[in-house]
Amino acid sequence: MRTPQRPSAVADPNGSLSLERFAPEQTYKTKVYAALKQAIVAMDIYSSPEQSWLDERQLSEKLGVSRTPVREAVAMLEQEGFLKSMPRRGIMVLKKTRREVIEMIQAWAALESMAVRLATERASDADIAELRHLFDSFDEAHKPADFLSEYSAANIEFHQTLVKLSGSDVLADITSNILMHVRGIRQITIGRDDRITRSMADHLAIIEALERRDADAAERLSRDHTLGLAKYVEDHGDIFD
Repeated sequence: MRTPQRPSAVADPNGSLSLERFAPEQTYKTKVYAALKQAIVAMDIYSSPEQSWLDERQLSEKLGVSRTPVREAVAMLEQEGFLKSMPRRGIMVLKKTRREVIEMIQAWAALESMAVRLATERASDADIAELRHLFDSFDEAHKPADFLSEYSAANIEFHQTLVKLSGSDVLADITSNILMHVRGIRQITIGRDDRITRSMADHLAIIEALERRDADAAERLSRDHTLGLAKYVEDHGDIFD
């Protein structure tokens, strides 16, 4: 006969809860994983041909925890393809090959276009209006091409916001693992070959479709916009040199 597992929380005869304390290392592992993953996603790993490295001891000191939860969090991130531990060298932040990046951008195109379709049904008018405000500071006197870093940040926020407007936690979770690589490639390509002008035009067209609640147009425009990035990466292999 199988012995039932002991529950982590049970009610005592007096009706109050009897709770078992979480193991500190288990709690820290989860927190370290979340903090480290967020920091990695924010890194601009494709702007330089140099490899990015992390140091376990420094991570432990910065986070104020022992090395055990850091090591466990790194192991989780290795399984997700973000990091690779190299004996006697440190922890390497993994870059993708050009083919892998193209496939990730294609996946993002599919996911974001679905998010945009959902946003036409679920997002409020005020939420959609906020998309326009991301670009309020840009005009003829403050051209995106002249303020590349500023526009690049607005561009990334635009795409992240499109996913959030879907109201789908599943889409937000899936795209978070793709974001680091797609974000990095967007940042280093946005200033090339007048892509920034086309980017602005595409963004405004997507916003207008959302405002009309035209799901088909919004989905198509979003997908085509991101697939354009995939095509650019495919045609310009020097990005990875």
